[in-house]
Formats: sequence, structure tokens, C-alpha cells
Amino acid sequence: MTAKDTQQLENELTKADDVKTFLDNNAENFRKYTLAEYLNRLLEDKNLSKSQIIRESQLDEGYAYHIFGGRKNPSREKILSLALAMKLSPKETDYLLYYAGHNKLYARDERDAVIIFALETCKSVLQANELLEDLNMPPLICE
Repeated sequence: MTAKDTQQLENELTKADDVKTFLDNNAENFRKYTLAEYLNRLLEDKNLSKSQIIRESQLDEGYAYHIFGGRKNPSREKILSLALAMKLSPKETDYLLYYAGHNKLYARDERDAVIIFALETCKSVLQANELLEDLNMPPLICE
């Protein structure tokens, strides 16, 4: 059976008479990763070096390794720093935010719009922070 995309699942869900049956029928379509599992999967899929991403994220090295090891629950800011360092798309970043338990990026929020732009244009964390500061918005918190 091929995986269903989000739109297909949403369509089925809106037409479902029973949520349990919907869940049972679509169990293989739900993603059940931890944040650390998803981060490490991204590293593997994109052939990225963990040490390089941590360096480029501007996060404290020890703290960042704890994130990748599943021992820390990072703030939204730290997740966005990792997303920029990994050169993720906005959609990939939304998945990363989801697995971290944070709200996805929202284009109607000015600061989020700037971050979406930074992701789309492959800005580094430093470049994104400069852009935010130039627009009188708080930079991403990096330690």
C-alpha cells in the first residue's frame, strides 16, 4: 500500500464516521518519530555532518549534542537555528517544529515571515539574525 499524503488523510478524516476506524485504517500513514529520531534522519537523508550543523547553528555544542541525543527539549528558537543550519525548507522546518512540540511557521506573523524568507533563501543563522535585527525584530537566541 502506498503512503497517503496529508491532503488525502484530511479528506478521509472529514468524511469518516468513526475516528477509531480512520486511525486503524491509516496507522501506517502516521509519523511517530521523536525529535532526535527526526533530526538524525534528516542528517542521514541530507548527508549532513552533525558537528558541522551544530557549529553552524550557533548553539552551545554540549546542549546541541543533547538535542540530537534526545536528552533536551529545545525552544522554538533553537529548533529554528538548527533548521537554518541544516538548510531545511519551510515545510521541513514545520515538521521539525512539530516533532519538537512547537507551533509551525506562520506567514502572517512578521517575524515568522522573515524566518521563512531566510529558509527559502538559504541564509545562515548569522545572516537571519542580521536580517531580523535590521527589521527591529528579536534575533534567534543562540548560545
